[in-house]
Amino acid sequence: MHLLSVASLANRALVALVTICVAIFGGVALTSLRTELVPDVTLPQVVVSSQYPGVSAEIVDGDVTGPIEDALQVVPGLESTTGTSTTGSSTVVASFTYGTNLATTEQRVQQAVNRIAQTLPEGVTPTVLTGSIADLPIMQIAVPRGEDEAALVDRIEQVVIPAIERVEGVRGAELAGAEGQRVTIAPDDAALAAAGLTRQAIGDAIDGNGVLLPGGTVDEGDETLSVQIGGALTSVDEIAALPVAPGLTIADVASVALEADPPSSVSIVNGEQSISISVTKLQSANTVEVSNLVQDLLPRLSEDLGGVDLTVVFDQAPFIEQSIDALATEGALGLAFAVLVILVFLLSVRATLVTAISIPTSVLITFIGLWAADYTMNILTLGALTIAIGRVVDDSIVVIENIKRHLAFAPTRIRAILDGVREVAGAITASTVTTVIVFLPLAFVTDVTGELFRPFSLTVTIALLASLLVALTIVPVLAYWVLRAPAGSPAALARAGADDDATRDAPAEPPTTAEPAPRRSLLQRVLHPHASSTAAPEPAPAAEPPAAVPADDEEAPGRLRLGFRPILGWVLRHPVVVLVGAVAVLGGSIALTPLMAVNFLGDTGQTTVRATQTLEPGASLESRLDAATATSAALEELDGVAIVQATVSQGAGALAGFGFGGGGSSEVSYSITAADDADMPALVERMRDVLADQPGETTVAEAGGGFGGSDVTVDVSAPTEDELVAATEAVRDAVADLDGVAATTDSLEAAQPIVQVTIDRQAAADAGLTEAAVAGLVAQAVQPVPVGDIQLDGSVVSIYLAPSQDVTTIDALRQVAIPTAAGIRTLDDLGDVEETLGPVSIATLDGERTATVTVTPATEDVAGVGAAVQDAIDGADLADGATATVGGAAADIEDAFTQLGIAALIAVLLVYVVMVATFKSLLQPLLLLVSVPFAATGAILMQVITGVPLGVASMVGVLMLVGIVVTNAIVLVDLVNQYRDRGLGVREALAHGAERRMRPVLMTAAATVFALVPMALGITGHGGFISQPLAIVVIGGLISSTLLTLVVLPALYLLVEGSIERRRVRRGRGTRAQVRSELRASS
Repeated sequence: MHLLSVASLANRALVALVTICVAIFGGVALTSLRTELVPDVTLPQVVVSSQYPGVSAEIVDGDVTGPIEDALQVVPGLESTTGTSTTGSSTVVASFTYGTNLATTEQRVQQAVNRIAQTLPEGVTPTVLTGSIADLPIMQIAVPRGEDEAALVDRIEQVVIPAIERVEGVRGAELAGAEGQRVTIAPDDAALAAAGLTRQAIGDAIDGNGVLLPGGTVDEGDETLSVQIGGALTSVDEIAALPVAPGLTIADVASVALEADPPSSVSIVNGEQSISISVTKLQSANTVEVSNLVQDLLPRLSEDLGGVDLTVVFDQAPFIEQSIDALATEGALGLAFAVLVILVFLLSVRATLVTAISIPTSVLITFIGLWAADYTMNILTLGALTIAIGRVVDDSIVVIENIKRHLAFAPTRIRAILDGVREVAGAITASTVTTVIVFLPLAFVTDVTGELFRPFSLTVTIALLASLLVALTIVPVLAYWVLRAPAGSPAALARAGADDDATRDAPAEPPTTAEPAPRRSLLQRVLHPHASSTAAPEPAPAAEPPAAVPADDEEAPGRLRLGFRPILGWVLRHPVVVLVGAVAVLGGSIALTPLMAVNFLGDTGQTTVRATQTLEPGASLESRLDAATATSAALEELDGVAIVQATVSQGAGALAGFGFGGGGSSEVSYSITAADDADMPALVERMRDVLADQPGETTVAEAGGGFGGSDVTVDVSAPTEDELVAATEAVRDAVADLDGVAATTDSLEAAQPIVQVTIDRQAAADAGLTEAAVAGLVAQAVQPVPVGDIQLDGSVVSIYLAPSQDVTTIDALRQVAIPTAAGIRTLDDLGDVEETLGPVSIATLDGERTATVTVTPATEDVAGVGAAVQDAIDGADLADGATATVGGAAADIEDAFTQLGIAALIAVLLVYVVMVATFKSLLQPLLLLVSVPFAATGAILMQVITGVPLGVASMVGVLMLVGIVVTNAIVLVDLVNQYRDRGLGVREALAHGAERRMRPVLMTAAATVFALVPMALGITGHGGFISQPLAIVVIGGLISSTLLTLVVLPALYLLVEGSIERRRVRRGRGTRAQVRSELRASS
């Protein structure tokens, strides 16, 4: 690799030009990168959503959810299906492995659903959805309801929505919570009877008209014209004018009116009912830019609506900007600290500037790489850059420190640079490759951990490879231009007498015309740039035996080396004591692991908190609105609360299947936005206290972007419904009083009251009816019946037949008139009508009924709570056949830690392979790998001292440590081996090598540690849920591994290699230097 430096020194102007180009293209790439919160994670799930209005959960489960789950079992790659059936709604979630081609899978799911579509109840049309993080709204705008809501909604649809959708990067703007329109046909049953018609005649009239059909083609002159027959219905008057019989129209037997359609959800913002506008962006668009453009548009839109206030209740951009700015600030501080450390060690402004140039250059090259890979600037990629800032300078430190050392005794400056780079090129290449290669196993980590941290690993990889390239190309050129040899050195004396760029030899005899001079090598041209191309080649120097003493002994040791010398001497005299002490420290640190809290991703730092209030089953829309208004008012009174949004939905939303939002038939969902300066943990606790005083059950969870939740779940299954209820209650009772548990809820909501109509089949048959016919007549009497739709002003408006009777009570239902062949009968003549209880929702897993107990931890130690929950379940008294499985965040932690642990083992193996190739030995790499477990000492101590939980980010830090901790060991052992090759014994080589590598080892470690200090301290207070735990682990591990490299590794090397050397000498095989000399001679 040192030939790169030779080529760079021979083409210094080209290197300067390339560096300028990197700066220009890096700046362009930086401004072109899209800014997001996290990498776009495509959820490996396909959701099948169906609506079955007015139908109980049991019927929905049997007629819709069950058949769909069964149909999906044949889809290739399916891991599991979960179904949720509520009143009038069915949601089936099909889960696949991460990395599945969702476009193809979605088509296969759609095909599976289409195969059973004809068997589903009439009017049920399943919708197949896929989603990713990018599908979530980037902002939500609230518009207060006005007195003339219809006019306001019309103005929003005509002006506001199109204006927002015209903004560059906006994919769509969706209106929610607004009253729509419907056409209601109220038949006059007496008029229908007089005309000998039934309600069916109106439905047939609508079905048979308003249809546009093809009629073939006709030839007219030289043209062939298409024929279309009929025309779509476009107004209420056209519906009223439809004929139902000769000389009779719908208007003659019914009233037709355009009415308000009740909204499917109602939003309350700061106590005021509002209409919400959700804005989504294109996947290729920049979230921050789109949000800012929409924000700039809002004042004009407010004026267009007559001065109506438009309140932004949710916006991703401020948090993204805050997080990115925080990480950038911490990175800039880390850079300054790293440069300061280099200056303190080198005591040379020139050498510090040459070294520091590697940081911005490597970062700019990384920006170019991210741009080329179409990655975004997010808290993962920027956090990786911030982490890498302390590491990218390591290679340049080793190179410039060695060059500076060689300047003290090399005959020329150019020779000092070439020798200095050659001596460490192999070591820094191996150390960089070992640091980079540990990220290769992350490619095989599945689930959200792999999806999130692959961009992180690519960013670090590009930055480190760029730093190696800079250290071997740009740094030598800058050293040639900037560094000066110390006074009194051979190079300085040569410069004083002549140009130090050339060591002119004695004039050679001119070449003969018969034989041209041989072409000079690249190295000769670098060393002698002014020598004539026709000069005769220098005679080869006589071979000399390896020096018994290192050539750089001429360098005067500094205070740091003098201070380290007695420590190193004691270590080499007492290697066994050192190793025993190191093992004791390692054992003590491992004993501290139970004191560490463990979580998944931790607190994201977002200022949005989500809460759910579950009221009594069967709660009406009005009662839920009243509860939402009262609870919102209580939350608004809390200090630190900026906006409270309550949402009351009639059923689960489209994104509920993906884990974003939703809402059952008795739930109210809250989104509470805190002020920027709010103390979030304290505010969340105050919210819990306030919500505890409100009616119903309440849960609070900070928004985690869909993957950062901390709830521990327990999935319960049992053979029968009664056993499922009993098992769920037993599990909930077992975990409710555990330490560290804030709240527990279960999915088995209390049964809601329903009206059960049991038809007497014999009585119905005697009346000339079937059970299904009676059910149809009752449905027509109780609820509106959809009979079609029309296009009004560009919108699809549904047409409904109004109920035939006014049924508002159970007694009124019993008296519903049922026409029969023998005359009018009442419903209670044909069956029993009674109030009973039915399930609010039914959950299934792969077709089997399940229930979920949700445990909300009160501490950051989610894994500890998960372990306690598992112990409690193991001790619970469950019926035969009932099972309970811990899931949620506890399962995510176990799965992620298992996969990252395997990745770390693979990384160790890959590092070993690289070091075997570097040292050409199977044994020496094992000595260096001993540093890996000792790095855990510092990492564990730092976790315990700081109290920051060990999470997925920390485990990625451990993975990084596998590569980082062997870096300094490689540099040290490589020099020791070089000294042994020169003829020194093991002890002498260790004394010289460890002493001379002590300064660069401390410099690289200190530069990395101090570069990470701002991030570990979290001084900005934002964006640290990934970077802070990772920085803490790396700092702790690097400190302990550095001490290991300088103290424990020499002791271990002395015991192992010294024993091998002595045994080799006793057997007459010679020392390492003698063996290498024989090999060189034979080759």
